[in-house]
Amino acid sequence: MQRIASQAYRLPQNQKLLLQECQIRYGILRRATFNSTMQNIDTLINARWVIPIEPDGVTLEHHSVAVHDGKIVELLASTDAAKRYRAAETIHLAQHAVIPGLINAHTHVAMSLFRGLADDLLLMDWLQKHIWPAEAKWVNPDFVRDGTELAMAEMLKSGVSCFNDMYFFPDVTARAAQDAGMRACVGLIMIDFPSAWAQNNDEYFRKGLKLHDELRNSDLVSTAFAPHAPYTVSDAPLEKIRTYADELDIPIHMHVHETAHEVEGSLKQYGKRPLARLADLGLLTPRLLAVHMTQLLADEIATLAKAGVNVLHCPSSNLKIASGFCPVHTLAQAGVNVAIGTDGAASNNNLDMLEETHIAALLAKGVSHDATAVPARLALRMATLNGAKALGLDTRVGSLTAGKAADITAIDLSDISSQPVFDAISQIIYSVSRDQVSDVWVNGKRLLASRRLTTLDESALWAKAQEWRSKIKT
Repeated sequence: MQRIASQAYRLPQNQKLLLQECQIRYGILRRATFNSTMQNIDTLINARWVIPIEPDGVTLEHHSVAVHDGKIVELLASTDAAKRYRAAETIHLAQHAVIPGLINAHTHVAMSLFRGLADDLLLMDWLQKHIWPAEAKWVNPDFVRDGTELAMAEMLKSGVSCFNDMYFFPDVTARAAQDAGMRACVGLIMIDFPSAWAQNNDEYFRKGLKLHDELRNSDLVSTAFAPHAPYTVSDAPLEKIRTYADELDIPIHMHVHETAHEVEGSLKQYGKRPLARLADLGLLTPRLLAVHMTQLLADEIATLAKAGVNVLHCPSSNLKIASGFCPVHTLAQAGVNVAIGTDGAASNNNLDMLEETHIAALLAKGVSHDATAVPARLALRMATLNGAKALGLDTRVGSLTAGKAADITAIDLSDISSQPVFDAISQIIYSVSRDQVSDVWVNGKRLLASRRLTTLDESALWAKAQEWRSKIKT
């Protein structure tokens, strides 16, 4: 074609016009052939930094995340992405770090409506004199729906894409999560005394198993058995939970070794520490999600590691109620999977996973007297992939890996408080605030877009919170 074009000046005018037309058509054909090799996708996210979590500690600069049909297709250099993909929506995040959606591994989301109701109290005073009476009076399906939506709005604006919940009316929580498009694991609650949800162990089991069956094919909401704690659930239902959990292949989510008082009570009632009792009941397995774990002996840590038990660390709540310190560094060194949760807003008093992860990293250093304990990369992993592993979701979420669900969070690092950026991972753990979270995707759907909630009405939630405040305060 070049040789023919170089001799075009010798041709008559009509032939020159014909040649020009051929050249134009050839160019169009060549471009069409090139474009046909491009792949059509739903979304292309171009970011300054992409932090996939797997491989560990890696930060990819000027990279893109290609998303289609709710899944991650590929991570690649942004220059290559522009040549390879034709996206229905392209999002440019020139000063952002893109990470997997944060996973809040332990919550009581509906308790957002009790935020600030009873503060600065010992745990049992807080529970027995304030929280349990308030729950007996106020908890119903409407309370749980409104509290769950309020919590989801807060969590999404904090970069959370998935939460693991333990509370009454888990069916309501599940529907709220599905309606909002948020990922959740809802607890099939079990406690030895009556509640608004169930009157006895048989009813707790019946309702829980029914909900599990209803959610069996849900792409967003999974289930876990949720016996409240060793001091509120007796042996017979715990043994039954172990059997059902094995049969249904779901986790067991439980407060364990939260306070010295709990351990003392177990020694008095059962003649053994709570973990020893759970071991005798066959519950120390990779299915167990043990929350808090502030009272641990060296041999118990070794037992947890050998059994594959997951620990859900809630540093702010533990500090506020003065429960003690979870030995996170020692647990991690022993090979125990440690994930991070906020606990409920009634004892934290927020659902800010970035703040929680920041505190977890600092507290681990102070408790262990080791500045190298829980480095930033491990802290971020605890808030993402470790949480997914605990919930049995690590093949689906927790890292930005091709084939996994597109659960993604974007954090704007352009704020003056985040400058200069030498290490994006360190900046996320030690410097940023949740107000710098700009976008969140779950299953490829953008639930937070430039700080705006897309599936929840923030104004309506604010109004409902005021209504509940007025009722509860009276």
